[in-house]
Amino acid sequence: MEKEFQFWEKIKDITYQYLDFTLNYRQSGHPGGSHSKAHMLIALLFGKKMTYDIRKPKYRFNDRLILSAGHTIPIIYSLFAVIGDAFDEMYRQTKDAKYLIEEDKLVRYYDLLTFRHNKGLPGHAESSGKTLLLKFNTGPSAHGLPASVGQALALKKAGLQNVKVFLIEGEGALTAGATHESQNGAWGYGLGNLFWLLDWNDFGIDDRPFSSVVYGTPDDWFSAHGWKVHGTMNGHSWQDVYSTIKRAVEEANENIPNLMWFKTKKGYEYGVYDNKSHGVPHKKNSEIFWKTRKPFMEKYGVEFVGFGKSAPSDPDEERKQWEENLKIINRVLTSDEQLLKYITDTLVEIAEALPKEAPSTFVLNQNPYKDPAIYDYKNYPDWLFAKPGENVPNRAALAKWGTYINGVIGRKYGRPLIIATSADLTESTNLHGFGLGKDDFEGFGVYDRNKNINGAILPSAITEFLNAGVCAGLATVNLSENPYEDFNGFWAITSTYGSFMYLKYGAIRLFSQMAQDSPIKFGKVIWVAGHSGPETAEDSRTHFGIFEPGVLQLLPKGKIINLYPWEHNEVPVLLAAALATDVNNIALHLTRPPIEIPDRQALGIPSHFEAAKGAYIINDFDPNRRKDGTIIVRGTSTTYNLIKLLPQLRRDFNLKIIAAPSFELFMMQPEEYRNKVLPLEDWMDSMVITNESKKLMHDWIFSKVSEEYSLSSDWDDNWRTGGTVDEVLKEAHLDCDSIYSGIERFVKDREKRLAKLRSIL
Repeated sequence: MEKEFQFWEKIKDITYQYLDFTLNYRQSGHPGGSHSKAHMLIALLFGKKMTYDIRKPKYRFNDRLILSAGHTIPIIYSLFAVIGDAFDEMYRQTKDAKYLIEEDKLVRYYDLLTFRHNKGLPGHAESSGKTLLLKFNTGPSAHGLPASVGQALALKKAGLQNVKVFLIEGEGALTAGATHESQNGAWGYGLGNLFWLLDWNDFGIDDRPFSSVVYGTPDDWFSAHGWKVHGTMNGHSWQDVYSTIKRAVEEANENIPNLMWFKTKKGYEYGVYDNKSHGVPHKKNSEIFWKTRKPFMEKYGVEFVGFGKSAPSDPDEERKQWEENLKIINRVLTSDEQLLKYITDTLVEIAEALPKEAPSTFVLNQNPYKDPAIYDYKNYPDWLFAKPGENVPNRAALAKWGTYINGVIGRKYGRPLIIATSADLTESTNLHGFGLGKDDFEGFGVYDRNKNINGAILPSAITEFLNAGVCAGLATVNLSENPYEDFNGFWAITSTYGSFMYLKYGAIRLFSQMAQDSPIKFGKVIWVAGHSGPETAEDSRTHFGIFEPGVLQLLPKGKIINLYPWEHNEVPVLLAAALATDVNNIALHLTRPPIEIPDRQALGIPSHFEAAKGAYIINDFDPNRRKDGTIIVRGTSTTYNLIKLLPQLRRDFNLKIIAAPSFELFMMQPEEYRNKVLPLEDWMDSMVITNESKKLMHDWIFSKVSEEYSLSSDWDDNWRTGGTVDEVLKEAHLDCDSIYSGIERFVKDREKRLAKLRSIL
């Protein structure tokens, strides 16, 4: 390997110059960790232990790479630029198609001029554009770790255990709780195809070393979790780094996750070290910046433009100097025929080692996601729906729907559609149904790394962050032959108490960002906010979600669909309608207690199928009476109590009452339907009733006047306490008497309310 190591050394030298000049002129970015990761990254990409096609980052059988230390993205951009420039030059010389990499598929030296500029190269790692080889958006500490577990799990479940997931991280992120959860999860799921590379340099941003507050070594941290551990104290020795990677991959056990650690110096060859090198580049064209250029100039016989001088004061001249110096670095690369041939031929050789066809173990040969059985709720079997008069919680419908959906797909395609995971709450939040069978179908059961890889229920512990990241990671593994057009992989569902949903928000937002920008199609994740609202009264306010589920609204419009079925029979209908859209994130809000299924026909209420439209009219105005206003209601107990009051409300007032289970689905309906249900004149004269906080109904609240008359659990701007459901609903002013009184006040003050609106106008 000595010849290869000589090439790697020159690749490193050129990469460092691309990196340092970019950060010098941009005066932003993270040099220290970028420098310390160069050896492990170059050895990984060129050492033939990671199998991938640099020309086709979308290829489904590529090994996957996650830069969990997303702030060190400059090393990726710079190394990718070396590779991109080498392929461009070889293609220019030979016109051989094997050297052709489309311009939008990989970084080139001139792209470095756009670093941390709008529409340019982002400041942290993103799986899109010219870095599509990276497989997750990262930067927030440790967020990439659970995603890597999900991706490795998806590959294992698909029968692709030989496709590996490599992740690069620093030990600072290992102090986050997500690491502990991910270590346990990777062992529990038996992910022998998961390989973490640890940059052990002992420093982050602050002055104190991590070793002053964290006990032990990587062997201690990972062996205790059942991982295979390999490492070297010489993280800047090509021989030792390569040997560590080689040993880890070649000695891997199919059921044991792997760690490779490398003792490094943060800021290696940068001239500033440890935490002082973390996120602050050298001052622009400073003495130390030029001093650290001298070894490269002497070694390769070049001189940089403006060497030893201050940066030009004119921005255009400064940019010109930056570009000229990048070109000088580029010529060091392109003038070395041996190096060009090594870079390109090595990576082509690695690419040609990939399987051209799916291996015999592959279980996703058919794509079920266009099967109408998933979405055609009107033809769902009768046993999915409860009969009028039955007392059942809406959450029970999720278990039945899970049994149906994995069963109908399992019979046809031999694999589950949806993988379920919960924080020790699988049955409590009714995810157990996704593993159950019915009639002649046994069901997929609980996943076991040895006995039941096809299992649909992951045996998770209390690992909220892991579960969220696993679902996001799993749904980003697209094994379709045409990943830009179709998704073929696994959907996921994860649940917790609505009051704990904030623990999942990090994964939700990163997954949503990726789904927005990646040309690769992703799967869907259903986020279940279980036991939500004051209905979880007996657990008291530490456990019922009135405000907390609001994190599920903190995404851009159109990036998530929130579903609030008030009763059992709306659950499968809403899920089918939401999954039929192209939105990747679905939030399902469920409550705990049973309620009586209404006899909709007897009450003159539309079918539960109408819930698919996001909003429907429970009661319309009597055209022969003066209108008293519009009520928009959402939530289980609120809608249930309103239905109980319906005969009295019809007698005493002339109201339009609208059930509002999903604002997002409602806004997807034709304008004609939306104007029929909620025309502007009715919306102006409306109030809302919700079992959550008022602010979580902001989409439905027309004005501050409407808000003043609306009913919600936070009516007095206080946390609710606890007790029985009836006691807490009374405290929340959402019992029948309080709802009636609130509506009565709303009706009596109609002229006053409308006068306020007119005065505002």
